[in-house]
Amino acid sequence: MSERVGIYPGTFDPITLGHADIIRRGATLVDRLIVSVTTNPSKNPMFSTEERLAMVEREIAAMGIPNVEVQGFNALLVRYAEKVGANVIVRGLRAVADFEYEYQMAGMNQQLSDDIETVFLMADVSLQPIASRLVKEIALFGGDIAPFVSPAVKDDILARVEKLGRRGDY
Repeated sequence: MSERVGIYPGTFDPITLGHADIIRRGATLVDRLIVSVTTNPSKNPMFSTEERLAMVEREIAAMGIPNVEVQGFNALLVRYAEKVGANVIVRGLRAVADFEYEYQMAGMNQQLSDDIETVFLMADVSLQPIASRLVKEIALFGGDIAPFVSPAVKDDILARVEKLGRRGDY
């Protein structure tokens, strides 16, 4: 039987406890899981690709999951999956809105390559509301982000917010 290789793509800007949950669970489904950090032109990242790669690598090392690795990519997802020999794309779902988008993406990816299967994992119920976009917004307005990210990622975000300047009047 051939090796089952999965990829978990995302911008991870920043990596949250929800992402970590999907990584932990996704790693049990495949022999090798590649957490694939990408750019997304429609998003305005707080961290550079290099910073996000380092952040994700540090978080995965802290989780101690031996079959997980991190790579950066900037290509069509299906072509990247083919290049790294992945036959599974792992995607996390939080809400119905996520499902609609992910369902459409899975259909398009299947049209491009029916050799690659998309697997949806529901985020743990306690982690479902967490979104990187909201974590950044909370931090920029001085809110507590500790429930949503690891202590190291919290420090990274707070250092960046200090550099960017906090927003809001309260």
